[in-house]
Amino acid sequence: MSTLIESVIKSNPMGRWYIELCDTMKDESMEICLDVKEYAMKIEQMGQEYGGAVEIAWSSDDNVTPEQINEVRMQMMAYEAEQEASKDSNGLYPDQNTHQADGTPNFSS
Repeated sequence: MSTLIESVIKSNPMGRWYIELCDTMKDESMEICLDVKEYAMKIEQMGQEYGGAVEIAWSSDDNVTPEQINEVRMQMMAYEAEQEASKDSNGLYPDQNTHQADGTPNFSS
């Protein structure tokens, strides 16, 4: 089973952007994210219930400026690059190693 998570970029009265998340499969499942790392963490948490099968629909409120949208986009790209750089040579994150250094299976992961 998969879900659609609506990600809406909004702006508060002070001009600071934030992202509002809503799981379309649930009533009252709204989450607020103040930065991209918090967004990634909450998307991952919401997606666990669906086995990671998550689709994201992006939009923005009318009062969000193009500069704010670009800032979110740039921070997302930087976060993704940081995540890719932290993978090992097998394409796994350090805590996802399926084998120990000597080649034996890592059953604890």
